[in-house]
Formats: sequence, C-alpha cells, structure tokens
Amino acid sequence: MARQKIPGLSLAVVRGGRLERAKGYGLANLELGVAASERTVYQSGSLGKQFTAALVMLLVEEGKLSLDDPIGRHLDGVPPAWTGITIRHLLTHTSGIQDYTETELLNYRLDYTDDELRKRMLTLPLEFKPGAKWSYSNTGYLLLGLILNRTTGRFYGDVLQERVFAPLGMGTARIISEEAIVQNRASGYRLVDGEWKNQEYVSPTLNRQADGSLYLSVLDLVRWDAALAARKLLRPESYEAIWRPVTLNDGATYPYGFGWELAPTNGHPTIAHSGAWQGFQAHIARYAADRLTVIAMMNLDSADPELIAKGVAALYVPELAAKP
Repeated sequence: MARQKIPGLSLAVVRGGRLERAKGYGLANLELGVAASERTVYQSGSLGKQFTAALVMLLVEEGKLSLDDPIGRHLDGVPPAWTGITIRHLLTHTSGIQDYTETELLNYRLDYTDDELRKRMLTLPLEFKPGAKWSYSNTGYLLLGLILNRTTGRFYGDVLQERVFAPLGMGTARIISEEAIVQNRASGYRLVDGEWKNQEYVSPTLNRQADGSLYLSVLDLVRWDAALAARKLLRPESYEAIWRPVTLNDGATYPYGFGWELAPTNGHPTIAHSGAWQGFQAHIARYAADRLTVIAMMNLDSADPELIAKGVAALYVPELAAKP
C-alpha cells in the first residue's frame, strides 16, 4: 500500500469454505479520517460484470433469453454489420464491437436515456467478425444491460437486487447512486503529480450501467463466493457455461467465460476478475482446486489489486507466487 500510495484497502480471504480473514487497512475517507474496514463499500468497476452475466443466465434458464439469440431480437435498429452478433458474443467479449470507453462517443458528465445510449452504441464499428477474436469491450455489457431492461420490463439493477443480492444475503450490494445515503461508503481517489485528488464526476445515468456500476463490500463478495462454491442461484450447467473458455470461430479457445477470466496461475485453475472505475480498484481470485479465494478492494484508480490479491494468495499457497 505504501509503494502504490493506496489510501485504503479492504481484504478478505476464504480458505476451505471458511472465512479466514476480513479486514480493512488505511483510510476509506481521507478528508474525514475514516478507517477502512471489512464493511467499507467500494465501487466494483468491471468486477460487476459477473453479476450481469449471472442475471442473464437466470433469464436463459427461464427461457426468456437464449445465449445464441441475435441481439437484434432484443434491440431495435441493429445495423446490418451486427447481424451475426449474439448474446454469447457480448458475454465473452467476442462481438467485435469497439469498446465505447476507448472513444469519445459519450461525455461522462452528461446524462443519457436508455434510448440515447442504444442509438449511440449502434454507431460503433465492428473491429472484426463476431467470434473471430477476443477483445475486451465494455460496450457489450452495456448492451446486455439494455437487453435485460427490455426483457424484464424493469431496470436491471432492481432485478439484480431482487434475484441475486437479497437471496444471497449481500446486504450492502447495490447499484451506484451518488445521491443515496450509503453507510460505510468509501471515497475514490486518483494521483495527480503524486498527490491524492478526489475522483472525477460521472453522471448518474452512466454510473448505473451493466458494465460494472455496483457498490460492494468484501463481505458481500464473501457471500457471493460461498454461493458460487455451493452452486446456489443457478443450475450446474449454467455455471459450466459461465466458466468455460470461449471457443472462437477457428476452434481456438480464449481463457474468458461470461464475466470471468479463466487463465491458470502457475498451473493452478483460477477464476478471477478485476474492476476499475472512478477512483476505485477491485479484484477477486478463486483458486478452486486450492479451495482459496482472495478479495481485495481499494480506493485509488492507479492501484494494482491483482498484484496484491495474488501476493496474499501466495502466503497461503506458496505455489501461487509470481515467478521472476
């Protein structure tokens, strides 16, 4: 933390199905001097994509969506070039749609309606044929949120609260809201010329999209990890689909499933994902064969949560240590 100048960090370790450690370090809020704890609430960044994927799979199980549905079945105005794109492509980052965060398509200080977002996303070019390659695209998950809104007839965040967070006892998990009173909410920071500054403003509508706009504590993620280990919420075959490396058009595979990275660590099977947004960083790493999960959340946009999580994991299983 000192080397990376991280203001505050919350850490949780689950080993053998038991909570080994849940603790905060440093400060959740620099201005008020509030200490970080296991109950501190951080922004998820793209770590939240796994929850979007879980909600999609709930609707797939109910027959309301199919992974191989063309997205034009659920979104109006899809351009001809997008005809071959399916929900599976969006989940696995193989759609070929350019990542909107790498463009100037949106002004993050402005609010947009769902319809305005849809129309803007549909102007993005395809960088490759759907399924031909893997390329991380926040656009795909934003579109999944719009599809969920339309399919359920409700805001996807409300459905997520009802169908995932509440049943699993994730008591502080919720969609980002700057105006809501959120107990134990951390402040996000960035470094400017080596000095801490507050996070930059993002409009409320852009801070509630399905590409990762969640509030979570490490205790929320501990409960989520327990549900994953017990295969709660979804059918076994749904988890198999979520954690199966995507197969590309040429038959090759890429180590990414539905909202999860699947690259092994020194030969140890690993299911993981990071997230970064608005002055926050987060990482969850699940080493199933070792029955070990490490969760790290912090309030600095330039922090490296994966480095810290992997370092902690190696304290418990030395074989997971980074090789020189």
